[in-house]
Amino acid sequence: MPQLDPTPWLTTFSLSWLIFLTVIPPKIMAHVYPNEPSPLGMKKPQAKTWTWPWY
Repeated sequence: MPQLDPTPWLTTFSLSWLIFLTVIPPKIMAHVYPNEPSPLGMKKPQAKTWTWPWY
């Protein structure tokens, strides 16, 4: 049964994981978001009360 012969598949599997673990993580970690969130301040914004016209 050719499916059980690990010779070609083990090499392919090993090389693909080698690529995944060496090439892709540095590319992902080097990604910089274009708009970094900035803190608005320590003061909480005042919430406006809602005036219900039927209440």
